[in-house]
Amino acid sequence: MSKEKVWFITGSSTGFGRELAEEALAQGYKVVATARKPEVLWDLVEKFPETARAVKLDVTKPDEVRAAIAEAVQEFGKIDVLVNNAGYGLIGAIEEATDAQFRHQFETNVFGAGDVMRAVLPQMR
Repeated sequence: MSKEKVWFITGSSTGFGRELAEEALAQGYKVVATARKPEVLWDLVEKFPETARAVKLDVTKPDEVRAAIAEAVQEFGKIDVLVNNAGYGLIGAIEEATDAQFRHQFETNVFGAGDVMRAVLPQMR
């Protein structure tokens, strides 16, 4: 894979998203790492100022989805790799979850992922 590739990673504040962003940057790729609180990613931007960008993104907010993708394209000219990592799990029996908890999880894990894909795919083609 060309080192000129631009990665767009959702849910980069912790866990797999964070590890993947760090590894892609260490390998020389350009990375737009997103998080609801992008300040937690500033250390990556400081360490990789030419290739890392921290962008605010809550995947449950369609306006933020479009803005984050536009910012990535404006900054690096394109997005080649999408890692739709943002999401979370609810622990426990399904009947113990409230309707609000269940709906918010779907907003994040299903509809949010779909919104990101729909927004990024046209420029990838």
